[in-house]
Amino acid sequence: MYYSSGNYEAFARPQKPEGVDHKSAYIIGTGLAALTAACYLVRDGQMRGEHIHIFEKDPIPGGACDGWKFENVGYVMRGGREMDNHFEVMWDLFHSIPSIETEGVSVLDEYYWLNKRDPNYSLCRATVNRGQDARTDGKFDVSDRAAMEIMRLFFTPDEDLYDKRITDYFDDEVLNSNFWLYWRTMFAFENWHSALEMKRYIKRFIHHIGGLPDFKALRFTRYNQYESMILPMVKYLEGHSVQFHYNTKVVNVEFDIQTQKKLAKRVELLREGHQEFVDLTENDLVFITNGGCVENSSMGSQNEPASYNTEIRPGGGWDMWRKIAAQDPAFGNPDKFCYDPEQTNWMSATVETLDQRIIPYIKNICQRDPFTGGVVTGGIVTVKDSSWLLSWTINRQPQFRAQPKDHCLVWVYALFSDVPGDYVKKPMRDCTGKEICMEWLYHLGVPEDQIEDLASASANTVPVMMPYIDAFFMPRNDTDRPKVVPDGAVNFAFLGQFAETARDTIFTTEYSMRTGMEAVYTLLDVDRGVPEVWGSTYDVRDLLDATVKLRDGKKITEMDLGLKEKLVLHEALKKIAGTDIEKLLREHLVI
Repeated sequence: MYYSSGNYEAFARPQKPEGVDHKSAYIIGTGLAALTAACYLVRDGQMRGEHIHIFEKDPIPGGACDGWKFENVGYVMRGGREMDNHFEVMWDLFHSIPSIETEGVSVLDEYYWLNKRDPNYSLCRATVNRGQDARTDGKFDVSDRAAMEIMRLFFTPDEDLYDKRITDYFDDEVLNSNFWLYWRTMFAFENWHSALEMKRYIKRFIHHIGGLPDFKALRFTRYNQYESMILPMVKYLEGHSVQFHYNTKVVNVEFDIQTQKKLAKRVELLREGHQEFVDLTENDLVFITNGGCVENSSMGSQNEPASYNTEIRPGGGWDMWRKIAAQDPAFGNPDKFCYDPEQTNWMSATVETLDQRIIPYIKNICQRDPFTGGVVTGGIVTVKDSSWLLSWTINRQPQFRAQPKDHCLVWVYALFSDVPGDYVKKPMRDCTGKEICMEWLYHLGVPEDQIEDLASASANTVPVMMPYIDAFFMPRNDTDRPKVVPDGAVNFAFLGQFAETARDTIFTTEYSMRTGMEAVYTLLDVDRGVPEVWGSTYDVRDLLDATVKLRDGKKITEMDLGLKEKLVLHEALKKIAGTDIEKLLREHLVI
């Protein structure tokens, strides 16, 4: 497997890998990474679908990319997915996956047309004082000292960031700024999370720093992620006779570990509660989704809180990874990520409005009508003075094809589930769906004497607790996640958010899909380049642009410098006068 850039290989079809007709594949999980691996086995690996087996412990596919209406409970979306124009692997694959709505077009086609016609941007990023615009006004509000702290992290070698926390590099100069408000709520970072992941995010999305305050850098699917992404992939794979095995847990994968060679030799299954084994040869490829950010998640209802289940259970992703990791140090260290759910949990809730009584309060904040079919909030609206640090978003409606046209679905989430609310004086984790809705309505500015009635009669709210949703952000080193294909691996690979691949950022659709592509291309030796992570971090234009925008448009000549630094800057500007360097700096408003 090798990386490439440009369009020479982007449009090429690889030749059929040698010996693929004699190979089989066994894929653990049906999340985005697993389905991507299956799609690349079919499309570029040219493996027969009958030889590909996908094991899923649940009765439906999708993993964390869910979206479902539960009978007598309501609509549930545990999370949402924000996409970027430089998700190179995602678009490489989705241009080959047919739309399930429009004949003759791809998922990428319909996604591209939608976001061109209806571009995303927010008109209100944050509120205070019960629904009043917080007037962040697109500003990062970063001091010169804070800018230097961010720059210091940017240039710190990865090795120096192993097992370090964000607070080891940022103090209140950064943590009290709008920059951190935008960042932590958009990406779900906590102050105690990994400084290494923070650095990766800054470098990965340096070209989108200017679009962070109003989300104009983002793109969204038409419907929820399950219907817009997962279902088309499943239909594509079913059309190629790929074998799906639902209600089938993978308990363990056993390996033959030798000095220069590692071979997966047996998969242990629980199918409908009955133990089975699949014996493997070197021609049987195994793709392992290890860990799981939505493992142990639980669902409440309008009148019941979601339970907080933290015990790692047999047959789940964490338990399986522990058994695998015990066989070789190269298989990672799961307990680095799942040892303390108090540092990795947050909650979400899906609010379904049942009539028009809540809608005016929504319109007042997002300044758009939710029922036009277009962009509504344009991303999350963060309640800046919420003790839960609550945010909410409304994507294009309807979010489900079968959703009633006059109902609006709102996704609410909060980073602090263990502190009392501002209206409902209980921690979010102890609240029913109705109580979470009441807290949200309070911050929308609904009169207090109407809050309970609206939450009861005009909405149905389903809460979800996710104890390990932020597990991948825990401080780590370079050996805590296994490589996608570990050194010496003959017939297996790791997939998803807890597999290690260079430069990309976890908690993105692209990261999951990239691991799937890299795994298939490596094990089958597919002769086509994997598109490299977008290289904006090496583009001086993007670096200059981000530097200026991070400082809210202030030029370097406006920095608060000491006399010595001012003299050095003055001399440097004299030396570049009349050169292309000066021209470049002026073009990007640096000087």
